[in-house]
Amino acid sequence: QRQLVESGGGSVQAGGSLSLSCVASGAAYGPDSMGWFRQAPGKERELVASIATFTGYTVYSDSVKGRFTISHDDAKNTAYLQMNSLKPEDTAMYYCAADLRFGGNLAQYRDFKTWGQGTQVTVSS
Repeated sequence: QRQLVESGGGSVQAGGSLSLSCVASGAAYGPDSMGWFRQAPGKERELVASIATFTGYTVYSDSVKGRFTISHDDAKNTAYLQMNSLKPEDTAMYYCAADLRFGGNLAQYRDFKTWGQGTQVTVSS
């Protein structure tokens, strides 16, 4: 069974940068899709960015376009999220996801089958 382990969260001032990593392990093959979602207290989990690992196709939330970049290293089965120009509204628990359901949508958290435990990102003004 695949496991995901996130790292790289923390606290930063507005305008700063953070980089998140998510290592996938425990399966015979790498995931065909990986994504980053976030959830703030009292809010629904929402897309940050997702990637189809075989094609490199990416999907971003409008709120992070131009500021965040998702990437994937096939050899390491690792997804990355580079976050620049961070804003206080980016504060949330960030979750790594993998394994899109057949016919699923990269932008929909409900369509991902595997989840990490999450890493907190806090941006102060």
